[in-house]
Amino acid sequence: MLSHLKDILKYSIQYACVTHCFFEYIGDFVVCSGPSMEPTLFSNNILLTERISTRFHKPNRGDIIIAISPTNPEQYICKRVVGLPGDKVILEPPPPSELHGLTNDDGKVKTTASNMASTSVVTEDYVPRGFVWIEGDNQKNSSDSRYYGPIPLGLIKSRAVCRIWPLSEIKLL
Repeated sequence: MLSHLKDILKYSIQYACVTHCFFEYIGDFVVCSGPSMEPTLFSNNILLTERISTRFHKPNRGDIIIAISPTNPEQYICKRVVGLPGDKVILEPPPPSELHGLTNDDGKVKTTASNMASTSVVTEDYVPRGFVWIEGDNQKNSSDSRYYGPIPLGLIKSRAVCRIWPLSEIKLL
């Protein structure tokens, strides 16, 4: 009986170690929240992500990535890479009707990457080395690089490989 319990404990510890290593270094499951990636991804979609490529290669334009939020390090964000180091980015400020919650309590527009100079000025910049430009697919309802600028490559944790939930919408990304 005691040897049987030892075997169960041994296999449980091995399983826990393998599971930890898989989720830490190889891949993970991520539940989407919020409308920023609609119509590609919706809230409560579950994604299978992989971490290996983000350790050895820079992301490609068009990749959907999971990253640590540059404005809240305890939160993860899911966005599409649209600009790579050296790419020119044109910042067109959104119309006031599309600022979706980017106002202070007094109704004044918060200072962001896309409205720093003026709400009518179009600016252009380049994505610096070691950074990427990310945006949500739902540009009318996404806080992304248009508001906080390019993000460091070090904030990228994984790349979305496929949507696995809901089952009726399984799809490679």
